[in-house]
Amino acid sequence: MKKPRITRKKHLEMLLQQIPPHKSPKVHLEQYSTPAGIAADILWNAYSLGDIKGKKVVDLGCGTGMFAIGAALLGAREVVGVDVDPDAVAIARTQASRMGLDSVKFTSGDVQSFSQSANTVIQNPPFGAQKAGMKNADRIFMKKAMETAPVVYSFHIMETEEFVEQFFGSFNGRVTCKFHYSFPIPKIYDFHQKERVNVDVVVLRVEKS
Repeated sequence: MKKPRITRKKHLEMLLQQIPPHKSPKVHLEQYSTPAGIAADILWNAYSLGDIKGKKVVDLGCGTGMFAIGAALLGAREVVGVDVDPDAVAIARTQASRMGLDSVKFTSGDVQSFSQSANTVIQNPPFGAQKAGMKNADRIFMKKAMETAPVVYSFHIMETEEFVEQFFGSFNGRVTCKFHYSFPIPKIYDFHQKERVNVDVVVLRVEKS
């Protein structure tokens, strides 16, 4: 398949909607798929700010490839998606291949072992909110993101915004933009009692000083 040419944010969203969610999400990894509409909005903003086209973009904790594939669709020179879950990576690889995106490479492994550099990181890390999840998982991703690229887009629960800004600041990161969303979390795990819960999140664009 020939790589699609994107001219509008809505077109990008429609293509991202084709990416399947994880078939068997693992609770300790907090595997929640980013909705295509939210992903398209962040990617389009990053593109408009000059952080994607012609750049090397890394998606830490890429899951099934939403941000990695989106960045490739918007003209990134090179894209790398990394995730500890090989099942998620397999889905991402298959979808990228179907879209004719040769510039995207996916690797399965712990983000702490990732050692490549890039121009931009776009990530939706685990919030570290579940007792069964990774303790301080969000800090691991934030630290690695700042080690990887001078520009980072990172998702976080709204109520942690002040802490997250301070944490990025400890790595000489300066918040230049904020994007706010209501993030829907569907009932996918046994402990979920409601069919869907909306969580207020903030996406920070951080530049390394």
